[in-house]
This record gives sequence, structure tokens and C-alpha cells, in this order.
Amino acid sequence: MLACASALALLLGVPAVGAAADPQDTSDRRTAPVITPTPQDLRPRDDRVTVTPTVTLVAGAKADAAALKVTQQALLDAGAHQVVRGERPVGSRLTVYVGGPGETPQTAEALTALGMEGPGQLAPEGYVLGIGERRIALSGKDRAGTYYAAQSLRQLLPERKGPGAKVAGAEIRDWPTTAIRGVIEGFYGIPWTHAARLDQLDFYGEHKMNIFVYSPKDDPYLRERWREPYPAAQLAKMKELVDRAGARHVEFTYALSPGLSVCYSSEADIKALTDKFRTVWDLGVRTYAVPLDDISYTKWNCQADQEKWGTGAAAAGAAQAYLLNRVNRDFIATHPGAAPLQMVPTEYYNITPSPYKKTLAEQLDEDVVVEWTGVGVIAPVITVAQAKAARDVFAHPILLWDNYPVNDYVTNRLLLGPYNGREKGMPAELGSGITANPMNQAYASKIPLMTVADYTWNDAAYDPGKSWRTAISEYAEGDARTEKALRIFSDVNYSSRINAQQAPALAAEIAEFWESKDAAGLDSALYDLQRSPDVLRDRIAEQEFIHDSEPWLDAAEAWGVAARAALRLVELARDGDGAQAWEQRQRLPALVTAAKSFTYTDLDGRKIPVVVGEGVLDKFTEDAAAEHDRLLGVTGAVKGLTNLPVYQGNAIERMLDGDDSTFFWSSRATRTGDHVTVDLRKEREIGDISLAMAKPGSVNDYMRQGVLEYSSDGSSWEQLAAFSGKAVVTATAPPGTEARYVRARATAGQTNWLVVREFTVETKDASVTGGPPPAAGSSLRAAADGDVTSVYRAARAPESREALQVDLGGTREVSSVTVLQPGDGSAQAAVQVRTPDGDWDTAGELDGGYGEFTVDGEPVSAVRLLWSDEGGSTPQIAEVIVR
Repeated sequence: MLACASALALLLGVPAVGAAADPQDTSDRRTAPVITPTPQDLRPRDDRVTVTPTVTLVAGAKADAAALKVTQQALLDAGAHQVVRGERPVGSRLTVYVGGPGETPQTAEALTALGMEGPGQLAPEGYVLGIGERRIALSGKDRAGTYYAAQSLRQLLPERKGPGAKVAGAEIRDWPTTAIRGVIEGFYGIPWTHAARLDQLDFYGEHKMNIFVYSPKDDPYLRERWREPYPAAQLAKMKELVDRAGARHVEFTYALSPGLSVCYSSEADIKALTDKFRTVWDLGVRTYAVPLDDISYTKWNCQADQEKWGTGAAAAGAAQAYLLNRVNRDFIATHPGAAPLQMVPTEYYNITPSPYKKTLAEQLDEDVVVEWTGVGVIAPVITVAQAKAARDVFAHPILLWDNYPVNDYVTNRLLLGPYNGREKGMPAELGSGITANPMNQAYASKIPLMTVADYTWNDAAYDPGKSWRTAISEYAEGDARTEKALRIFSDVNYSSRINAQQAPALAAEIAEFWESKDAAGLDSALYDLQRSPDVLRDRIAEQEFIHDSEPWLDAAEAWGVAARAALRLVELARDGDGAQAWEQRQRLPALVTAAKSFTYTDLDGRKIPVVVGEGVLDKFTEDAAAEHDRLLGVTGAVKGLTNLPVYQGNAIERMLDGDDSTFFWSSRATRTGDHVTVDLRKEREIGDISLAMAKPGSVNDYMRQGVLEYSSDGSSWEQLAAFSGKAVVTATAPPGTEARYVRARATAGQTNWLVVREFTVETKDASVTGGPPPAAGSSLRAAADGDVTSVYRAARAPESREALQVDLGGTREVSSVTVLQPGDGSAQAAVQVRTPDGDWDTAGELDGGYGEFTVDGEPVSAVRLLWSDEGGSTPQIAEVIVR
């Protein structure tokens, strides 16, 4: 296969597919079209053909109409003025032969003239494509094969406004290694529109995918109301889909899911199911599935089933086998031309032997195809060994229902990375094929689905990184600016369960910046990120992609702005420009908030905050602020940590924001050992601790049994208190207790998720006294707590000789004092330090948002701000920093 790839590279002037490819490598710039999916065997010839003004098209009466249409349009796009039908070559014209042995007999002579064999020995849907000696020959093993040959020719021919294009000679023998290759619309949430489905069917044909399974979870006539007939208007749309699929050599599969309410032993229900199948048979549907996933098999929908089969998983397997066998015998067997029945078992997500699987394997008709998702609902990897095990445990042909790039479980994200983690050789062990479950966003799904098509056609030659870059280039239709912008946008929407690294290209730029301290490269990358959404809006041909991706495009642009501001903050701070760095630091939170503000509206009308570059862009802004803190000499804001997954943007930091109406919310039940932790950023003396869990509407979402613990290093923990059955937990640390971390850890599992409204830990740092007194919701301590984002806000203007005093807890040698005020800083004060003899020396006058005052290493026990008697403004102090 590598030799084949090298030949393709030689033919087209592009690098060959290597054994390894880096998704972030952007050096592979295509200079000519690439055939995708990758052909099995391609050999360049020494000759070439010229696209003449008139091209003769030789095709028999049985030639595939779709292949003829694709071929003719490709020739016109390549510069031919006209394509005329003929029986034999005419003069110096280019002659194109379309059709396999059963379609166009003349093609065999054209292949012989080129020294090529026909498609007789190829697998179904295989084809031969020859280019040379003033002729092009397309010959399929069957009509689908001829159609796929036309799709390959379409990619090889250039796009020109006039004749004369030179096309390099080539000999291609190609066939799929996976028999069934395609897509299952099987997600929860907003179903695709009719227009999107029609467009998808065109897309599948172009990429040699041969099946579409119609199974949207939120089509009521497939699940909740499966017994009811379709309205006439909906049947008309389905008829249009079936016809479009047939024209593109895509098998339209109708999947009916009766499991929520079916009575397996009911003759009436069996009839209702087969009657529904007969209705769509009349539309031209020939492939059927009965998914029994995401249902309970521990309770029956009718008493008759319990009386017939008893109870338990094995009984459920027997009941399902009975229903499916009846459908198989009563409908599939009585309708010549129907494909083997497909089914999804209730245990579809592992290869562990069980009474359910054993019964189903033994009792289900042997020709029924079983669908399986791999080891896990969303399998990070699927190996040859796992596929073999699935065949063994189910004892039936396996159709892999691969849950990628589906995002119904993370509706706040786009998943645009490549198909990954699927071992070479795995498809051959399945016995049937692979269908990929896509995103709710049909048009955005095309990028990862192109890589699925590449793998399923030729898994031996598949390289995820190269396939991904090729998919982006193809979707950009060869426009360099669009391709760059699409690659950048896809990079920050890259990670998933099968692609662990988020934003690999941008993450590498960020890592290089922290290592080299050279900001130029990262600033350029972030500027490109900021601009890429506008480039895509202006230039991408398929504007439906913009509609699909709109909130994520908005977020990417805003994150580009925020991250560049964070980068500028670090530059200013490192350059010693404290005043401008402080101004930049104060701008940053609003920019980050704006980047997090964009939402996606789900099927229920809920506004779901979208995420872009998660763990990369947000972390960079946090790291930039932390670097500024380090250079200022402060510890930074208290931080929340957890091992629990987050539900829809209810992030861990919300339990530390001082707002009881916001909260952290996990996206699964709490298990033994799960924790929520407060990181105080340095070891401090701690006092009162309060953990407020649950919320209105979710009163049971709290940690039922657990312990409060503290630690200085995050490894060794001391128990402070145990709790059980309380949504609000309080404790007080013994006097003198010092810790950096305080956590609540579950000591038992439970079925409820976890909500934490607030997790507060009192610390006893530098003592702040004096006045004016703080306003409601503020504190004196905020003026010297090591967190520049917390602010002491006075309740009133200062009185004469009033001062705010920071006691250092002992005498220290102090080099400088920095005072930060929010905004431009309207309060005025004398900045004074207390010497060992008790005198107060003035280090300077505070006037403005940033003040840095040199003390020259003098021993100091306290710092105070002696407020000016003039002006009368109400003080606000973000931080008094003593170094």
C-alpha cells in the first residue's frame, strides 16, 4: 500500500503517505488533486492525455447513468467545450469509455490497448481506471464500481475554463476493503433537515460510501410512536431520500426502534412492525434494521412477555430473538431483494460474555446482522482482537456502529478531528462493515466523515493526520486562504474520545512560546485564529457550514482576541512595564467572559455555552495571569479542582465565585474516591470551612457520604471531619492548622450527580486592619490576600488620618511595595512602612491605578495606606504587594 501511495505521489507531485503522520504538521501543501479515498493500487504511466475541445463518450445502453453524469461534468469542468456520445474514437479527440463488461463492452478493448486487465477479478464495487494514449477507460466490477471510477476521475481532472489540459497517464485498480461503509443518523437531539440529508447522500456517493441508516433518536415515528403511520408529507420526503440514495449508489436503511413499548410476544405488535416496513418498501427501501438499544431489559412492557419468557437478561435475549426472527421470516424472507436484517442489541457496547448475549447468539437467525459500538459506547480504540471477540460473543456478522464524530453527549462542542484509534485490519474481522454516527451539525460533520470514508475504503493505507489535512483541503475546494482558516478552526475543535489532544497545532505554538519566550510565532497563530472565522464566513463555498458552526466561530474569534491580550500581558509584565501590564490584566477577564458567552440552542430550547480549544486557550489565559501574578509576587486566586466531568459549562470555578446562585455540576453520579478540592495556591493557616451542595430543582444532588480533608502537598491527607446525609457541611480546623489543599472526598458511591454551590475555606494570612470599613460583600482582607482579582471596596470615603494597615506577621526585609487599584484608581494615600522602632516612613504617594514604591531592603513589620484628607473618594484596593 505504501508503494501504491508513492506511485500516487509521483503521479500527482505530492508527498507519499508515510507510516506516521502528525496532525499538526502543515507542511504538506498539495500542488495537484489527490484521489480520496486512497486507491488500493495506482501506477503512473509515461504518457498523458489532453482534454480536447470535443470529447467522445463511449457508453453502452446499460452504462450507469450516475457514472455518466459525473464523468461528463468532470470533462466539462476540465475545459472541454462539449461531450458527445459515440461508438468509436474520432480523429485526435480524447475518447472516454464508461462502463464495465456488462455495461459497455468497448471498454475492454480500450483497457487492452492500454495494457490493462479488466475488473473481473476485483471485489464487488471495485473498478479499473486507465488514462493514456488519447483515451480514458472506466470499468467497474459492477455499476457501483463504474460510478466510483467516475468519482476518482473527477478528482484527477483539473478545473479549467478551456481545453488543452494535460492529464498524466495512470493505471488504477481499486476496491473497498470494507463491504458496508457509511453513516447512521443515530444521534439524540436536533435531527438533520431534509435538505441536509439530501446533501449528505450526494456527499456519500462522492466519497464511495454505500449506506445511510435513517435512525434519528428524536424522530417520534421511529421510537415513541413507532406503531403510527407516517403522514403523507413525511413519506414523500422519505421517498425523495430513497431515490437520491439509489442514484448515488447508497443503500437507504430504515431503522425502526420499538423497544420502548413493544410487547415481543404480541402478534399485533409484530404486524405493526412489519406493516411499517411494508410502507417504506413501497418507497424503494430494501434494507431494514431494528435497534433495541438504550432501553431497559429488566422490565417487560406487557405481562404476556413475562409469562412467556420469565425474567432476567437471558429472557430478554430470547424475547428479542423471537421478535427479530418473526420479522426476518415474515417480512425479509417474503420480499425478494431485501438485504439481511440488521439489529442493535441492548448490550451493544462490550465484548463481555453474558446470559443476554449467549441467548441472543444462540436463538437469533444466523443471517441477521448485529450492530456493535466497540468496547464502550464511544470506544477510544477498536482493535482486530476486539472485532474478533465481538464476532465470537455475538456469533453473527458485525456491523460496527461507531459513535464518532457524534456529539450529542457534548452538545457544547464540535468534533472535527480525524477518525482515529481503529486498527488496520479491523474491518476484515467484522463480517459486515462500519457506519459512523455523525454530529447534530450535518455540514460540519463532513470533515471527520471524509476521514471515515478514507479508512473504510482502504484501512491499510490510512493515515489519520494526512487524511484529515486532505479532507480540510477538499472541503476548502482548493482555496488556500479558506483551507488555512478551516485548518485553524478545526484544530481548536479537534479533540474527542478518540483524539486525546486538543488543538495540537496551537498547543505546540503555546508550548514553544513558554520555552523560548519569543512571542512572535504565537501572536501570529492567535491572530490567524482571530481572523479565521471571518475568512470562512467570506470564502467557504458551503455556507451551511457557517450556519452549523456559528457560535463556535464566534467563540474562536473571541478566544483569539482574549488569548492575544493574555500574551500581551505577559510581554508587558516581562518588560517591567507594571502600569500597562496592570491595565491589560484588568481587561482580560471581560475578554475571557466574552469568549465563553456564546451558546448553542438544543432541541429543548436550552442555551448551552459552547467551548473552543478547551484546555488550551482557556488554560493559556489562566497561565498568562499566573505568570503576571508570579512577576508581581502574589500567589493568585484560589483554584478549584475535581476529577469529575462537568455538566454543560457548570465549571468547578463556580463553586469559588462567592455567588450562591451559580454552581459546579458533575455530569455523572459520584463514585467512591471522587472529590472536589480547593487549592489555596500556597500553604496557609486555615479556619472555618463550609461546603454548600445541592440546589433548587436538584435537591438530591449532593455527596451523601464523605470526608473533609486537608493537605500541604496534595499527596498526604489528614481528615478534618466526616459527613453523611447533609447537603451543607461545616467544620473548623484546629488552631494553627496549615494546608494548601482542602477537599471533600466521597467515601461511598451513589446514583445522584453532584452540585456544589460554594466551597469556602477561611485562611489567616497577613492581617489587614483599619478603615474605612468594607462594603457589603467585600472585606479588608481582600486588600492583601494574594489575589489581584479580589478587591477591598470601602463602604465610605476615608475620615481624617484614617488608614488601611497590612501587618506582615513579623519584621521582614522589604525591597518594594506595589499597590494596585481597579481602573484608573481614584483613591489617594501616602504609602508608608513601619520600621523596627515603630516609626512610619513614607515610601511614596499613591495616585493612580498602579503604584510601585522602593523600600531598599529595609526591615519592615507593616505597610499602611494613609488616606489623603483631600478628594474624599471611596477607596478600592485590589492588592497591596510587599516584596
